[in-house]
Amino acid sequence: MAHIGIDQPVVTMVNIFTVEPANQQKLVDILIEATDAVMSKVDGFVSANIHVSLDGTRVVNYAQWKSEEHFTAMLQNPEVHPHFGEVRAIATPERHLYKVVYTEDAHV
Repeated sequence: MAHIGIDQPVVTMVNIFTVEPANQQKLVDILIEATDAVMSKVDGFVSANIHVSLDGTRVVNYAQWKSEEHFTAMLQNPEVHPHFGEVRAIATPERHLYKVVYTEDAHV
């Protein structure tokens, strides 16, 4: 589960995929399979959260890793490469790493 806060010692990867609406669910299925089969077992993985746009043209993967080094090591893992190929066949990814600098919750 994602924990979002400035006190969390994690790096956040936000990957925004552009996809044809007809392929949105297929992309989600690929991302879930990759996460379940590989990513969640890679050292440094914290969480993954997949969101879909209501118009069907975007999928967002909000993932947390223990460090930038862990994330970079995952990219070198040969087990992830087939999944990346499947994704690129149907979508265009735009990935960036972030750190949290501010959060606010409702005051109830």
